[in-house]
Amino acid sequence: MSGPTTIDLFAGCGGMTVGFTREGFKPILGVEFNKWAAATYAANFGVDHTWYGDINDFPDDKIPDADVVIGGPPCQGFSNLGSKDVNDPRNQLWKQYMRFVQVARPDVFVLENVQRFSAASEFQLLLAEADHGMLKDYHLEWGVLLAADYGVAQRRPRTIVIGSRKNKYKTPIKLPVRTHSRTPLSEERPWETVRSRIAGLPEKPEFTDMPASVTNFFGIDMPGVFKGVDLHFGRNPRQLSLDRYKHVPPGGGRFNVPDHLLPRCWRDKATGTTDVMGRMRWDAPSLTIRTEFYKPEKGQYLHPQWEEGREDRQVNRVITHYEASLLQDFPKDFLWVGPKTEIARQIGNAVPAGLAQAIAHQIKQHLV
Repeated sequence: MSGPTTIDLFAGCGGMTVGFTREGFKPILGVEFNKWAAATYAANFGVDHTWYGDINDFPDDKIPDADVVIGGPPCQGFSNLGSKDVNDPRNQLWKQYMRFVQVARPDVFVLENVQRFSAASEFQLLLAEADHGMLKDYHLEWGVLLAADYGVAQRRPRTIVIGSRKNKYKTPIKLPVRTHSRTPLSEERPWETVRSRIAGLPEKPEFTDMPASVTNFFGIDMPGVFKGVDLHFGRNPRQLSLDRYKHVPPGGGRFNVPDHLLPRCWRDKATGTTDVMGRMRWDAPSLTIRTEFYKPEKGQYLHPQWEEGREDRQVNRVITHYEASLLQDFPKDFLWVGPKTEIARQIGNAVPAGLAQAIAHQIKQHLV
């Protein structure tokens, strides 16, 4: 495989790399601290250039030259669900990202993070580095992009920063123009839908677990390698849970569940958390797929099939790992490594491949 080269930092299972390889980029280094995610990355893109370990320990003299550096430092410190603590050690890892940029001297770099990163104090420090510090050789262009606007069947916002080298580009490389919209204009297309990704899959998964399989990565025996369809397994919810699910229509949530079926914490809280115990809509994008999408109390993760008063026309279960991966825009034949909860974390933490591909397409047009 030839083409412009990429280094993927905090690579996770490789969502960004999926998008860039679709545009002909060649990954030459992937760095990831989580062993399960690193193994999934290696299974799909090659173990030879996968580095499993602490990015702080990666030596400067082993950092290769690359055309593009991509990646997203862990976002938990900035997330609405996180500590929002500017001193959280996880919020300092973007400085390691800058170290790689400084050594690899790419023409372009892409940094992605959660939506609120653009309003964080650390983001202002990032801008200061571009003004007179480690990134002073780069123009910066940034904004919050919605994955659904780029052909992903998911309403997932991400902060994207594109840095382009000043001695090669007189002006910054702009963020990609949206290609899809809720209300399309001119050449735009309608948002992709949940139906376009998961319709036709078995409504009642045949199994409740993945096949027995073990592969060695980095000298460690790990569950896998699993094919995408191996992740289409079900769960065994309690009858109380099933009784709750059948009351929730598409787009609905916990407020549709009768009081006598609600836990006390929900009965006593009449406002907030509107998407929990929610059901997806067939003909709309999903909401954000988080790392615990297999728990309906965490968000809008019930299967979209539902007809009022027709239990035979209701699919009263959460989406499967496979369905979640497709809503995250992973290929159907993507390979996975790890136990169930770790694969779910990989899926939920990933950048949707379609969004990454739109960014890669924009950058490729400008590489010189």
